[in-house]
Amino acid sequence: MFDAFDALILARIQFAFTVSFHFIFPAFSIGLASYLAVLEGLWLKTGNSVYLALYKYWLKIFAIAFAMGVVSGITMSYQFGTNWSVFSDRTGPILGPLMAYEVLTAFFLEAGFLGVMLFGMNRVGPKLHFAATAMVAVGTFISAFWILSVNSWMHTPVGFALNEVGQYVPAAPWIDIIFNPSFPYRLVHTVIAAYLTTALVVGAVGAWHLLKDRANPHARKMFSMAMWMAALVAPVQIFAGDMHGLNTLEHQPQKVMAMEGHYDSHPDGAPLILFGIPNAEEKRIDYAVEIPKLSSLILKHDLDAPLAGLDTIPDDREPPVSIVFWSFRIMVALGFAMLGLGLWSLFARYRKRLYDWPWLHRAAIVMGPSGFIAVLAGWVTTEVGRQPFTVYNQLLTADSVSPLGAPAVGASLLAFVIVYFAVFGVGVWYILRLVGKIPQISEDEPARAPIRSSGITPGPAEGKGGRGNMNTDPDNGPEVAPAK
Repeated sequence: MFDAFDALILARIQFAFTVSFHFIFPAFSIGLASYLAVLEGLWLKTGNSVYLALYKYWLKIFAIAFAMGVVSGITMSYQFGTNWSVFSDRTGPILGPLMAYEVLTAFFLEAGFLGVMLFGMNRVGPKLHFAATAMVAVGTFISAFWILSVNSWMHTPVGFALNEVGQYVPAAPWIDIIFNPSFPYRLVHTVIAAYLTTALVVGAVGAWHLLKDRANPHARKMFSMAMWMAALVAPVQIFAGDMHGLNTLEHQPQKVMAMEGHYDSHPDGAPLILFGIPNAEEKRIDYAVEIPKLSSLILKHDLDAPLAGLDTIPDDREPPVSIVFWSFRIMVALGFAMLGLGLWSLFARYRKRLYDWPWLHRAAIVMGPSGFIAVLAGWVTTEVGRQPFTVYNQLLTADSVSPLGAPAVGASLLAFVIVYFAVFGVGVWYILRLVGKIPQISEDEPARAPIRSSGITPGPAEGKGGRGNMNTDPDNGPEVAPAK
């Protein structure tokens, strides 16, 4: 069945499939863990039962997303030994310790406090429970730190030497290897992307419930917090992406050439190609819509700055331009759409209509999955743009694959596709069912916020699922406050 395919292509498809499934869960759980820490911290500070209800609401969803991320990550990592054993052998002396640090620091931290976070609300003190939530949030960030350090080294390898058997071994202090040239930019860009992904999901859920009931205090709080995140963080992400692009131009110029669609060099200023159809055979962009010299202005801050093109790169060292060209534009377009949604919400907030504009709420629902699409498009841009190397300019992908036949790789790929869509499809379906419900306080789980600095003690309504007293929300309309 798979004899007509190349084992290398099948191995790449399998890894792309599994890593794409895996990546959407950490991209969500990193941001959601921090959101949960913020919600519980605000509940402890204010005593407002709305924060507690939202915490318990999203905690269930976090548990499912976290579990699916762990499971998909384990199966994905097996491929380093099955399909990519040569790569593992060659890079193991450097990447192995970094991966071990991720397990010893982040995974153990998350595993140690996750049980307290999920089941300890009524078994430990509120401050200790908040500390457990915070530790899980910190653990997700540390996990991203080490994984991105590993991946960044593959893009900008430094501090290594080759031993007598061709393995990459450390030849510099580990701090130089960990903080390789692209790592800080990629860490900031990826973590912010995770926060925006979570904010857009939370905003979409809040908007969904606002369309049903504009007075829903939980929907109001979710939507307001998410729109603040979109409005304030989306511009930061665009700036971080620009800095990341400049770093990529310095260290991986052919990736930027593919992103920009520059088959030819431009000695007097390069145009910014907005849209077009890459023509790999003729090495040009057909039907290009472009703005003269704008690419030079963005990348070099000079309209007339020269930019090299793919005509300076050997054909067998060029990345697949069509994939990189379009995935980059999808990511950028969604980034500006997030910015537009955030600015729209600021205008609605200014007009005191944040909870009263159905079209804004519908737009937020449409944008709900955009964070996942954007992070996947960015990941495709990064990884496909590195081709034909696994370790940039050092180790070819064709020289990294295990000596397996196409039928063996194809059979495991087919098994992965069937199991992943069945198992994770059910998980995603269950998450969608959970977000369709309205958050509420369970009667057998009383709110236990401590006395606040203002001297106001939470009243009995918080422990009975009641809404407490109504006051005026500064964003617009009634908001829930703890009963006095």
